[in-house]
Amino acid sequence: MIRLSQDAEQRLIRRLRRIQGQARGVERMIREGRDCQEVLEQLAALRAAAHQAFLFATRAYLQACAGQDPVRSVRAMGTLLETLRRLS
Repeated sequence: MIRLSQDAEQRLIRRLRRIQGQARGVERMIREGRDCQEVLEQLAALRAAAHQAFLFATRAYLQACAGQDPVRSVRAMGTLLETLRRLS
């Protein structure tokens, strides 16, 4: 099992909690019947925040893998590339 450093784990969890708050805010906006432009802007911000969390986690996990044996590092990079391929 590959673990993040304590600092990276805490930073990633803070990012995810902010994203959760943003999602609750967008949900509230929808329930309140807010203007569609406002909702879409907030959804775009939510998407950008999730993407940044993904990039942060990717860097942190690859750094953690680099400290492991080379075979695990190569597998981790292969998995990352496959994930990125599916997302595009």
